[in-house]
Amino acid sequence: MTRAGVAELSRTAGDDHERLARVWLGVRTEPGDLAVARLLVDVGAEEAVARLAAGRGPAQTVAPVRPDREPGTTAARVLESASRQGLRWVCPGDDEWPARLHDLSLVGDVARRGGTPAGLWARGPRAAAEKGRMAVAVVGARASTEYGNEVAGEIAAELAEAGVSVISGAAYGIDAAAHRGALAVRGPTAAVLACGVDVAYPRGHDAMLARIAEQGIILSEAPPGDHPTKVRFLARNRLIAALADAVVVVEAAWRSGALNTLLWAGELQRPACGVPGPVTSALSRGVHHVLREHRAELVTNAAEVIELIAPLGSAPLPGASGWNRGERRPLDGLDPMTVAVREALPVDGAAGVDLLAAEVGLNQTQALAVLGRLLALGLAERNGAGWRLPRRGGLSGGQVDRTLPT
Repeated sequence: MTRAGVAELSRTAGDDHERLARVWLGVRTEPGDLAVARLLVDVGAEEAVARLAAGRGPAQTVAPVRPDREPGTTAARVLESASRQGLRWVCPGDDEWPARLHDLSLVGDVARRGGTPAGLWARGPRAAAEKGRMAVAVVGARASTEYGNEVAGEIAAELAEAGVSVISGAAYGIDAAAHRGALAVRGPTAAVLACGVDVAYPRGHDAMLARIAEQGIILSEAPPGDHPTKVRFLARNRLIAALADAVVVVEAAWRSGALNTLLWAGELQRPACGVPGPVTSALSRGVHHVLREHRAELVTNAAEVIELIAPLGSAPLPGASGWNRGERRPLDGLDPMTVAVREALPVDGAAGVDLLAAEVGLNQTQALAVLGRLLALGLAERNGAGWRLPRRGGLSGGQVDRTLPT
């Protein structure tokens, strides 16, 4: 680092100095570069920046660092730009920093990715780590089946109703089903991306990501504006596992990327869980293999997952509100997709079938069938402009019989 660079960094004191150095590392090095992560642990953020900017970084560094701009200036610009977009940088020392990420410094690498990140970019109202709240990752196949989506959505909804944060990667398939299950019950959910938190990826999930940003939190190691690469997905998987108290895989083929997340759970000594599927399905092979090899616990619902992570005799989890005590819950009897459609209904105004179908990932015929069911149950209203939540009753009123006809 040049004297000008040191002077730029020195304009802010104490924690701000450290923060700028960590932002520089987050912007100028590749996510999950284990050599950089170890350098950060060994010499600290400021010295790591000095060495890397001067070309004296570890030989094993995957992506060479370009010393084309002053570190402090680059970091300050990135922070300022991110702040204008409503994004924030979270790093060690912040109240919301997830301390469990430091476990990554105690293990090696998986698929040449590893180490504790210099920090995380965050978007959304929830904290990156909420004290006293458990978290479970629910991941799986992108090309999932109806069975897998239903199971993932149910487990996620039940976890969220119990006050457990649901973590996933916002991909198509199981990830989306997990997020939507949590969103449907207005529960906590976190999407961990392989791109910038301001990038809608996959593009078809822009509406879902917007809802997560309103209701939960989006996290990423990649700087704002960056797009995903294969190696960044592998780096992202370690964060999903480290942020969670347990990892649940629902549907995974023999070489599924979801199994990489499960491997990280094992490295980090987090409970690794698998949901069994049809023996005739190729999407069951990966899950069944880790179950057969005793590398994962067999689970079929949220209660079985919570048994693995909740201390014996512990008090009810935050937000549990009668969960698993025989009390009737507001969403009992509704399948996850019906709940998702119901939660997509506006309180004011009205939405057309096409908009609602796009929001939850159904075609218009399927969405119309679900809306008809909600209408019959008193959980939706229809007017000339479209569909909306009922003005009285519904889930908030607690007076509607939600048992679906058989």
